[in-house]
Formats: sequence, C-alpha cells, structure tokens
Amino acid sequence: GIPEDDPRNPATIADNVGDNVGDVAGMGADLYESYVGSILATFALGAVGGYGWGGLLLPVALAVCGIICSIIGSFLVKTKENATQQSLLKSLRTGTYTAAVLSAILAAPLTYFILDGHMGVYVAILCGLIGGCAIGYFTEYYTSDTYKPTQNLADATETGAATTIIGGLSLGMLSTIAPILIVGAGVVISFLAAGGSLDTGGADYALLFSKGLYGIGIAAVGMLSTLGITLATDAYGPVADNAGGIAEMSGLGEEVRNRTDALDSLGNTTAATGKGFAIGSASLTALALLVSYVNIVQENTAETLNFTLTSPTVLVGMFIGAMLTFVFSAFTMSAVQKAAQSIVVEVRRQFKEIAGIMEYKADPDYASCVSLCTKGALHEMVVPALLAIIVPLATGLVLGPTGVVGLLGGVSVTGFAMAVFMSNAGGAWDNAKKYIEGGHHGGKGSECHKAAVIGDTVGDPFKDTSGPSLNILIKLCSTVSIVFSGLITTVHLF
Repeated sequence: GIPEDDPRNPATIADNVGDNVGDVAGMGADLYESYVGSILATFALGAVGGYGWGGLLLPVALAVCGIICSIIGSFLVKTKENATQQSLLKSLRTGTYTAAVLSAILAAPLTYFILDGHMGVYVAILCGLIGGCAIGYFTEYYTSDTYKPTQNLADATETGAATTIIGGLSLGMLSTIAPILIVGAGVVISFLAAGGSLDTGGADYALLFSKGLYGIGIAAVGMLSTLGITLATDAYGPVADNAGGIAEMSGLGEEVRNRTDALDSLGNTTAATGKGFAIGSASLTALALLVSYVNIVQENTAETLNFTLTSPTVLVGMFIGAMLTFVFSAFTMSAVQKAAQSIVVEVRRQFKEIAGIMEYKADPDYASCVSLCTKGALHEMVVPALLAIIVPLATGLVLGPTGVVGLLGGVSVTGFAMAVFMSNAGGAWDNAKKYIEGGHHGGKGSECHKAAVIGDTVGDPFKDTSGPSLNILIKLCSTVSIVFSGLITTVHLF
C-alpha cells in the first residue's frame, strides 16, 4: 500500500541495482556476444567461400565503421523542454537511423575495395542494417503507449487483472510475426545476393553455397555494426527508471516525477527495442554458427551425413531443441519466482521487526535484499546454464552430428519466437501501467492501475529474465556444439 520506489520499502535499492545489472550489464554482455560471434562466424565462412583475406577483413572493417557512425548518431539525440512522448521517441529514432544510414553509405566503398567489386555482399550488409531498423520499429509499435496495441492493453484493465494478462499474452504472440518475417526475408535475400545458389546440381555448388552463407553472416555483422548507439538507447531505459526512483526516494516535487515517468515509459520501449534487436541478431549469428558447425563436422568425417529433415536423428534433435527452449524458460521464470518470494518474506519481516520504518524514524536494511537477490540469481542460474551445455553434448553423443544440427535448428527457431513474445509482452504490460499512471482509466491508485500493476509484475520476468536469456541459450548451444564437434563426430550411438 505504499508508492513504488518509496524509501520505506527495503527492496527499492535492490530494484535500482537490478535495473543496472539486467538492462545494462546483462544486455551489454548479450549483445557483445552476438557482436563477436557474428564476426568470428563470418571469418570462418569467408575462408570457405573463397573470399580470401578480404572476407576476413570486411567484418572487422564494418565493425569499426559502425562504431564511428554510432558516435556521430549519438550527437543527434536532442530534445526540448516538456517534450511529448512522440517527440522523445522521434529524437532517439533520429540517432539510431542516422547511424544506420551512415553505415550503409560507408559500407559500399569498403565492400568494393576489400572484396574486389563483389557488391552482392553489400546488398547482404544492407539487409542486416534495414532488418535491424525494421525490427526496432515494429517492437516500438507493439510496446509504446503512443500506439494502439498498448493502449488497447490498458483498456483491458477495465475488467480486471485476468483480462490484462490475457491481453498481454495475445499481444506478445502477435508481435512475433514481423521480426520472424524480417529475419526470414533477410536470410533469403542476403544468401542469394552474395552469390548463393539454391540449385544443388553442378560442380560449383559447394563454393556458391558457401558464398551465400557468407552473405548471411555478413548480414548479421551489418545488423550489429551500429551496436554502439543501439546499446546506448537500451541502457537509457534503466537510467531513466532509476532517476524516477531517486526522485521518489529523495522527496522531489511532483513535476520531477512526472518527467521521469515520461522518460521511463520511453525507456521501456527502447529497452524492448534493444531486446528485439538482440534476438534478431542472435538468430542470424546462431545460423552462421550452425553452418560453421556443419562445415567443421563434414571436414572431420569421411562418411556422408544426412542433414535433411527426412533423417530421424535430425527430427528427434529438433524436438529436443524445441523442448529445451521451454524447459530453460521454465527454470528462469521459476528462479525469479523463488527469489521474489524470498524478498517478499524479508520485506515483511523488516516491516514487522524494525520499529519506525513506516513513520520514517528508522532506515530499512536495504543491503539484505540486494544480497538475497544476488545469491538467489547465482544459485538459480546453475541448472539453466548446465542445460545449455549438457543437452547439446548428450544429444550429440546419442544421436550424432545430425542430431545436434536438428537440436540447433529447433532451439534457434523456438527460442527466437519465444524471446520476441516474452520481451514484447513484458514491455507492453509495463507501458500499459505507465499509460494509466499518466491519467488514463482513473490514473494511479484506481482499480485499473491495480490490474496493470499485476500485469507489469508478471511481465518483468518475461522481459527482463526469460526473454533476453534465450539469446544466450541459442548462441551457447551453438558454441558448445562447435567446441565438442570432434568428440561428437568420433563417439555417438546412432
């Protein structure tokens, strides 16, 4: 019954710490992994695609170019006093899109000179850049309270928490359409543009296929080239959120909190955009790593392996990969539930045992809640981390290399869809709450607000834990499979 970020709440500092850990350090590590993974995977594909040293140099040159463009784009993010939500969003878009356009312009001469005029690869780079911006736009559409989907979700609070939960789930599921179609189109166009051939006949098929795969890898590098400003806009969210918390705890005026709430609402959208961008790039990176795995396996074995969908081991591997996504999500959701329960018990204990907290006469023990969160997170992440390592290895030892390929395909496809669904549903629930707090549907303290708070509480583990962590699962499975490819090729039952 006390306001959000009230200093009497022993868990409020843990909330501020968690915003930094989850949305800055965690997402930064995730995107950095995709960034480096896409470059390394493209290295390997460039070597087998016949591009020589140019194929190795281009992804690095693109990354350097993207850093410079991101810095330039950051200087264009400006706004005026009392700016509206729409103008704030436009300001951030200006910086992001400018960085992407500059990267697209500079990538043309880089590709021409480094790859001796192979401009089809440049089209693949454009696919990545445009795909990244498009995923960001559609994520904004589904999660920002300036658009209908989140406003309709706020309308659902009129009939209680249950309809709010149902509305958020359906919104998240519907939001998977655009990112999946964008990535699918990007994969096909970049493959064909880079010189790939879908015709399995002919003596040059293997080389042409490798060239096409290089196109997919370089599209992932293109998408991630402007990572600097994308990550900055993602980190903006928790900064604004914590600013609001500090304003509340220090007793600043209502106008300060109103400003920070507007910035926080925008921050929820930019954080969701960053997460959509992360999973889109992770899917392309995982595809490049999957192809690298197949190449390594084929080089290390003399027998001809059946990697088609008609292979029983590939099919079984796909089912295992799909199952792994759901089991992993279950463990991460359960981790949040258990840690949150321990925090609630601790907060209630402090309210009961520390006299004077509610009257501002005594300070709560903030450190104990931070400690509980830290220990809980580390302890509860052991099993999900082991799953990502043990399951690909066990599948390989039983089903062989073809089973692992099926697993990687299954976990990549289902993980991509599930991550988008969770991130967008969570962002929409959070912004529906902010929309109501802005004066709609009765404002703060109304029955609609209480329903929206429940939706937001469900959405937090969706958008901040399970959704983003699926990116790590997808890439870690691919990496583990590559590391143990020699063992799996040598030792397997089927």
